[in-house]
Amino acid sequence: MQPNQAKKRKIIVTAGLPYANGNIHIGHLVEYIQTDIFVRYHKLVGNDCVYICGDDTHGTPIMISARNAGITPEALINKVHQEHSKDFADFYVNFDNFHTTHCEENREFSEFIYLKMKEKGLISETQIEQLYCEHDKMFLPDRFIKGSCPKCKAADQYGDSCDACSSTYAVTDVIEPYCSMCRNKPVIKKSTHYFFQLSKMAGELQKWISEGHLQPEVTNKLGEWFKDGLRDWDISRDAPYFGFKIPGSDDKYFYVWLDAPVGYMASLKNWGARNGRTFEEMWQDPNAEIYHFIGKDILYFHTLFWPAMLMTSGFKTPDKVFVHGMLKVDNEKMSKSKGTFINAKTYLKYLNPEYLRYYYASKLGSGIEDINLSVKDFLYKVNSELVGNITNIASRVAGMLNKSFDGVIGEMDEEGRALYEKCVAAAPQIGDFYEGREFSLAVQTVIRLADDVNKYVDNKKPWALLKENAGECHKVLSAVLNCFKNFMIYLKPVLPKYVTDAEAILNVKPLGWRDIAAPLSGHKINEFKPLMVRIEQEKIDGMISESKESQKTFKAEVKAAEKSAAGKSDKAESKTEGVLNIAEIAIEDFQKVDLRVAAVVAANDVEGADKLLQLTVSVGGTTKNIFAGIKSHYKKEDLVGKLVVVVNNLKPRKMKFGMSEGMVIAASKGDKMSLLTPMAPIEDGAKIS
Repeated sequence: MQPNQAKKRKIIVTAGLPYANGNIHIGHLVEYIQTDIFVRYHKLVGNDCVYICGDDTHGTPIMISARNAGITPEALINKVHQEHSKDFADFYVNFDNFHTTHCEENREFSEFIYLKMKEKGLISETQIEQLYCEHDKMFLPDRFIKGSCPKCKAADQYGDSCDACSSTYAVTDVIEPYCSMCRNKPVIKKSTHYFFQLSKMAGELQKWISEGHLQPEVTNKLGEWFKDGLRDWDISRDAPYFGFKIPGSDDKYFYVWLDAPVGYMASLKNWGARNGRTFEEMWQDPNAEIYHFIGKDILYFHTLFWPAMLMTSGFKTPDKVFVHGMLKVDNEKMSKSKGTFINAKTYLKYLNPEYLRYYYASKLGSGIEDINLSVKDFLYKVNSELVGNITNIASRVAGMLNKSFDGVIGEMDEEGRALYEKCVAAAPQIGDFYEGREFSLAVQTVIRLADDVNKYVDNKKPWALLKENAGECHKVLSAVLNCFKNFMIYLKPVLPKYVTDAEAILNVKPLGWRDIAAPLSGHKINEFKPLMVRIEQEKIDGMISESKESQKTFKAEVKAAEKSAAGKSDKAESKTEGVLNIAEIAIEDFQKVDLRVAAVVAANDVEGADKLLQLTVSVGGTTKNIFAGIKSHYKKEDLVGKLVVVVNNLKPRKMKFGMSEGMVIAASKGDKMSLLTPMAPIEDGAKIS
C-alpha cells in the first residue's frame, strides 16, 4: 500500500522485551533501532502506529542477582528499568510505552490466558525429575547447572546445551553436574509441574503458519519442528521464584516465558489507559495490524507458544512476526576479549548514536541473516556517505545562499527542476522499501540521488556562476536545497535528530511525507550549522580499548593464585638479606589486572583440603566461585557478607575440587594473613584503581 493511501492504518508494533538483568549493548540495538525505523516511517506517512515494549522482569536470574546485591527484586528491576529507558532514549528509540512485565495488567492477562487453557483441557499435571540444590534450597534452572556435556564430554557446559558441540540435552543427562552458585552437587528430586499441551494445537498452528504470517525461512524451520512433533510446554516453576503465582497453587509460579510475551498486551493496555484508548479497540480490532520484531534466538516462543496462547484465549494473533539475525563484528561474534562487545553507554562516550542508526539501516533487509558490522565499512559509510555525500550537499550551498541571496530559496533552473522531480518520483519506491523492511535499499536509493545532486553542483559550479550570472546561480542553489529537503524526509525514520537539526536550518516545521512534492520557493532559511562530523579512527580505538577485557595476567600472579587455590605452601617470593626480591613491572602490566570489590555470598569447607575455603562471591551481580587458602585465618561464618578485593579477570582454573574463577587478595607476614577490604562503604563490582 502506498504512503498516499486515503485510509489511515491502525498498527501495533512490538520489539522483544530486554531482560532486566544486564546492560543494553550494540547487539540489542539492532532490533530496537530496526523496529524504531519501521515505526517512524509509518508515523511519517500518517498512520496510527504505536510502538510497544517493556522490560522482561521475572525468573530465577533476577531473584539471584537481587539477593547477591542485597536488595529486593523490585528494587533491582526498577533500577535496570531506568537504565534501559535512558539507553534507548539516547539512541532515539522512541517507544510509545516502555513498561514492565511486573505489573497488574500483565498478571491479569497471564491468569486469564492460563485459566482459558485449563478450561479447554490443555493443562496437564506431570511429575518430573529436577536437579535440586540442598545448599541453596531450590530447584535449579538449566542455566544454573553446569557440568560435562553428555555428548562430547566438554567440561563446564550449561545444563541444557553445549557450547563446544552445540548439542542440546536434558539437564538430568549432564555428567557430574554442579550448582553454578555454590558449586555443590545437586540431587534429583521430583516435583509436579503444569504443562500446556502444545501438541493438541498443532493443526491450528499449521493453518496460521500457512497464512503467510512468517518469512519463508522461518516457515521452513518450523516445518522441521512439526516433523519431529511438538513437545508439550512446561509452564510452571517451583518456589522460590520471582514472578506470578499460578492461580490455585501454593508454590508454583508461571515460567517467565509464559508472561513475557503477554507483556506486549500489558504494555499496550497501560499505554491506552493513559491515552484515552482501550486495549480492545486496539488489539482486538480485526482491521488492526500487529507486528512483532524478534531475534531468531527466540523464534520457538514467538511462532509456536505465543500464537497458541492467543488462539486458546480468544485474542487476535499477530499479523506478522519479523525475525532478524544476530550482530557480528568483523564477521565474528561480539567478543569481550577483542573489545567488540560494546555496551550502549560505552559507545555513547565516543560516537554519535546516529552513526550506528545510519549504519544499521544501510545493512538491514527483510531476511534473517546475521548483520555484520565491519569497522572499516562503518567508517566508510558514515564518513563518505552520510558526511561526505548527504551532509556535503547542504554545506556546499546553504552558506552561499545566505551570503549572496539573503538566505531565500527561489525558483529552480530547468535541469535542477528535473533533478528535483526525479527525487519526488522516488517516493513510492522508497516507501515500499521501508514498508518491506528493506532499509538498506531505501538508503541506497537516497545515496544514488544524492550522488546525482553532487554531480549537478560540480557541473554547475555555483561558486563560479555567482560572478557570471547571479540569477542562474540562485536557481542552482534553490534546486539543490529542495532536493536536500526531500532527502531529509526520506531519511527521517533513520536519523531523527539529524533531520530535526536540518529542519531548523531549512526553517521549516517538522517535515512529513506529504511535503515531498511541495518545493520551497520564496522561503528564507536560517544560518547553516554543521550537521555531522567525520568519525576519527582514534574514537573507534578508544571505544574498543575501553570495552576490552584483557585475558592476560601476570605470570607471577597466576602462579600465586594457583598455589593458593591448591593449598600449596610454597612461597611466591624469596628473601635475600631480609629484602623481598621482586621483579619490576611496567604500568602497562599492572593495568592488565582487573581488581574489583566483591561481596562474599557463601563460604564452605572443601572436602580433602585442609587449607581451602570455597567462596561464592558477587561481583556486580555476577557470581563467581573461588578457592582460597585462608581457612586457618578466617571462620567461614564470619566471611559471609564481607567485602573483599578479587582479581576479576584471572583465567578460570579447573581443580580436582571444582573450577576456581578468580583470586581474593590478602596481605601476609609470617603466619599472619589479612584479606584486603575497602575502608569506605562501596557496592560490589566497583573497580579498584
